[in-house]
Amino acid sequence: MAKRVLVVEDNELNLKLFCDLLRAHDFVAEPVRDGREAVARAREVMPELIIMDIQMPHVTGYELILELMADEQLRDIPVMAVTAYAGRDDEERIRAAGARSYVSKPISLARFMDAVNTLI
Repeated sequence: MAKRVLVVEDNELNLKLFCDLLRAHDFVAEPVRDGREAVARAREVMPELIIMDIQMPHVTGYELILELMADEQLRDIPVMAVTAYAGRDDEERIRAAGARSYVSKPISLARFMDAVNTLI
């Protein structure tokens, strides 16, 4: 059975790229365009992985990671942060919040899939 990946990304091009790439590797990609819907959608889908953009309007990926990690039902789902933030302090802060992987934009497609396969 194909593994489900929740992709939380507000940029339409990035969302399409990530979902298409995952589907090409036989994953079921579940897109979420608005971070405010991410936690509820994670409860519905119960994915094996959540790919989380960090810089989004309304709610940041960082805040969502903290919310996911505080939720008993969702805290064990690995989160892969994908962000244009490239500073060392940003990566440490995001990993400290609970992200198990951190991939910076622009994305290397091979590195992206390596990170996905490592987490699932």
